[in-house]
Amino acid sequence: MTTDPHFLPLLADRDPDAPLAWRAGVPVSTRQFLADVARFAPVLPAEGPAVNLCVDRYAFAVSLGAALMRGHASLLPPDARPDTLARLVESHGTRLFALTDDTKLQTPGMQRVLIEDRSSLEGDASATVPAFDGAMHAASLLTSGSTGAPQPHAKTWRTLVGDVAVAVERLSRVLGRPSLEGLTLVATVPVQHSYGLESSVLLAMLGGAIFESGRPFFPADVAQTLASVPRPRALVTTPFHLKTLLLSGIELPPVDLILSATAPLSPQLALQAEQATGGVLLEIYGSTESGQVATRRTTESEIWENFGQIRVRAEPGEGDGPERFIFEGDFLPEPTPLADVLELLDHRRFRLFGRANDLIHVAGRRSSLAHLNYHLNSIPGVDDGAFWLPDEVADGVVRPVAFVVAPTLTSGAIIAALRQRLEAVFVPRRVVQVKSFPREGTGKLTVRALREFALAQLAEDDTPVKIVHTVPTDHPSFAGHFPGQPLLPGALVLAEVMEAIRRVPALVARLGASPTLAAAKFLAPVRPGSTLSIELHPEAGAGRGVRFDVRCDGVVAVTGRWTAVQESA
Repeated sequence: MTTDPHFLPLLADRDPDAPLAWRAGVPVSTRQFLADVARFAPVLPAEGPAVNLCVDRYAFAVSLGAALMRGHASLLPPDARPDTLARLVESHGTRLFALTDDTKLQTPGMQRVLIEDRSSLEGDASATVPAFDGAMHAASLLTSGSTGAPQPHAKTWRTLVGDVAVAVERLSRVLGRPSLEGLTLVATVPVQHSYGLESSVLLAMLGGAIFESGRPFFPADVAQTLASVPRPRALVTTPFHLKTLLLSGIELPPVDLILSATAPLSPQLALQAEQATGGVLLEIYGSTESGQVATRRTTESEIWENFGQIRVRAEPGEGDGPERFIFEGDFLPEPTPLADVLELLDHRRFRLFGRANDLIHVAGRRSSLAHLNYHLNSIPGVDDGAFWLPDEVADGVVRPVAFVVAPTLTSGAIIAALRQRLEAVFVPRRVVQVKSFPREGTGKLTVRALREFALAQLAEDDTPVKIVHTVPTDHPSFAGHFPGQPLLPGALVLAEVMEAIRRVPALVARLGASPTLAAAKFLAPVRPGSTLSIELHPEAGAGRGVRFDVRCDGVVAVTGRWTAVQESA
C-alpha cells in the first residue's frame, strides 16, 4: 500500500482473512474481495465511465473497485428503467458500459459486463490493497431528487473517504466501541442511493465494518437476514421501511444499531424500534450534494449535531427568497447549500423544519408538508400517509388533501385526530384511503410521483367540488343581451363551468383535454352582479362523467353533464 498522502486506499486497514461481506449466510473475506476486484478490472473496457447497476451489494462493491482500478468513475442511477438508461446514453454517448449482476437486464446503447459470482475461486494470497489519487472522480450519483428528474452529483475519492470517516467516529462513540470492526450492516435501501452507498458498502470498505450483500424488503426477509449474521449488527433503513417492519408484528432478533434516513420519523416510532430491537436508533441527515452531515438520536432530542468539523451558517436568499443554510468544512470540498429550513442553535447544532420547497401557505398561515406528514403518520392506525396541495380552489382557499393507508380508520376519525394536532386551516377536508404509495426503494415519495398518484386517485373519487364566482356588472356580453334586461348567454355560463373544471386537476384527468357536453338545461337567467356557485359532481361507476349545477344567488340556473370525448351523448 502506498504511503503517498495524496493516494487513499480502497479498503480500511483490516485482517485480510476476516469477512468483508456476508452472502446468504456465507462470509466473504477481504482477501477474496481483493482477488475478485483484481480479476474483473482487466476485462473492463478501456473507455468509460461505468454504469454500476448491480443489485447485490458484493457485486456492486467488486464493480466499484474494478472500475477505480481501471481508472473509471462509476455512474449510479436511481434505477435501471429503459428511459433512465437512454438518458445516460444520450448524455455520455457510446463510451458508457454497464456493470450488472442480472443476466436478463437489457442495456441498449451500451456494452454490458456481467459481474459473475466467482467466490468459489480461491483468493490470491498476495493480493494487496490498491490506492487511488484522492482527486480522482470516483462516482457520480444520479438521484431522482424531489422532482423525479435525475441530476448528476460527482464525488472524488477523497470526498467519499472523508464522508465515511466522520460517520465512523460518531457511530463508534454511540456504540461505545473503539471502532466498527466486526459490525455487520443489513440494509433495506438500494446501494445506488447516496445514503445506501455511504451507510452500507462504503461504511464497510472504508470504515472497517462488514456488509450483508442482499437487500431484504419484506419484514420476514429483514428478520431472517438479521438473524443470519452475527452480532454486533446494524439495520440500515428508512422510516417507511421501519414502520412497515414494526407493524408486521414479526419478532426481530437483537440489533445493536439502527440507522434511519431522515423523513417524517416520529419519536414514538423511534422508541418502538429501540424497544423492539434493543438497539440505539440514529437518524442521518444530509443530501446527495453534501453527503451525510449530521445525526440525532430521535428518542432523546430533536437537535441535530454535525459530523466531524462540519459547520453550518445562514445567508440571505436570492431576491425575496428565503434564507439558505450552507454546510462547509471537513470532507466537503466546497460550501454546500441544503434545500431545508433550519433553526440554528450554533454553527454545529440545529433544528430541522423541512425542505424549503416544502413550505405551503393556506389562508395566510405557513407550514410545511413534512410537518403535516409527521403528524399524519403519528396517528395510531395510519400505516402510511402523505399530504398533497392541489391546484383546485374551494371557497377561495387552497385546501390540502390527505392520502392515507389506514384500513382500520375512517376518514372522520383521521380528521378528528388531525384537529388535535394541527391548526384548523391545515386540517384536510378530504381524506382519501389508498392501498399503497408509489415510493422508491429508499422510501422516498417524489413530488412528481405524488402528483401523478394524487390525480389518478382523485379522478376515481366522487367528492363534489364547489367553486364560487361573481359575474361582473360590466361584462361585455351584457351590452347586447338584452337592452333593459341584460343576462349572461348560456354559452358563457357553460364556459365558466368548463373553466371551473380546468381548475381541478382530478376532473381534467377524468374528462381529458376535450370533453363533450352531454346535456344542459337552462332554468333561470344569470344577471349582472350575480354570485354563481358552480357545483361539480364526479360520477361513480362506468359513466365517468361530471354532472354540474350552477346556482345563481341560490337558485339553480343551469344543470347538465360533461363526459370524456370518447363517450357518445
